[in-house]
Amino acid sequence: MIAGGHGDPHPNTSWLDSRGLWLAYVLGMVTFHIVLLAIPFVQIPYAWTITNISHNLAHLYFLHSIKGAPWMSIDAGENRKYTHWEQINYGEQFTTTRKFLTAAPIILFLLTCLYTRNDIDHFIVNFISLVVVLVPKLPQFHGVRLFGINKY
Repeated sequence: MIAGGHGDPHPNTSWLDSRGLWLAYVLGMVTFHIVLLAIPFVQIPYAWTITNISHNLAHLYFLHSIKGAPWMSIDAGENRKYTHWEQINYGEQFTTTRKFLTAAPIILFLLTCLYTRNDIDHFIVNFISLVVVLVPKLPQFHGVRLFGINKY
């Protein structure tokens, strides 16, 4: 079975450019946060920190850990060595999709700092989480595997 029955040569990442993705993405984050706030014993600063860390862990796993395509691709497996992030827009840097996926963790981090009232413990955890998710997004790290992590 060859992917792209609809004529798309790279269906692994083309859905990121589709209409409504940004809205669905934001609504998913807001829904997750509201569910956390609905839990009686979770305080507001902890809900924001959990939302931020969960979001960044999801980014790290889905965009920077998974490599290749989940189906047989037309490109003869050339993308098997690239992460999902590196495949977005065929590796072109600073596209609108990449800017959005880079800005989302930053905005969430700033909101988290605001609602945790810059508590130092929350700040340290959230800042480390932000750095871990932003470093692999830098153009200098395209195709780079630090310490051999995710090399194969």
